[in-house]
Amino acid sequence: QLHVVESGGGLVQPGGSLRLSCLISGERLDYYAIGWFRQAPGKEREGVSCISNLGRGTNYADSVKGRFTVSRDNAKNTVYLQMNSLKPEDSAVYSCAVKYWGENWCVIDPNEYGFYGQGTQVTVSS
Repeated sequence: QLHVVESGGGLVQPGGSLRLSCLISGERLDYYAIGWFRQAPGKEREGVSCISNLGRGTNYADSVKGRFTVSRDNAKNTVYLQMNSLKPEDSAVYSCAVKYWGENWCVIDPNEYGFYGQGTQVTVSS
């Protein structure tokens, strides 16, 4: 059974940076694309980024392109989301999830992923 735990959230000023981590246990990551998602109060969950099973393909929401970078270390069963130039509108609970997928590309549709973690809160405020 897959188990997903996110960490690394916190309070940061606009323009600051955070690195989120997603630790996945229970399965080898080689067969899974990993997606990052966020949900702000009163809003639906939205896709932020994803990375293919071996890291050869990535995808980003337009709102974070050029500011966020996703990476993975399958040996450590961990996926990262480096977030730079943070804006107040980036504030949300960020969670990661898995999709059994062996292609070198990925989609950031929340409905395509499962085993969401509990998430980590990111607050961007001065």
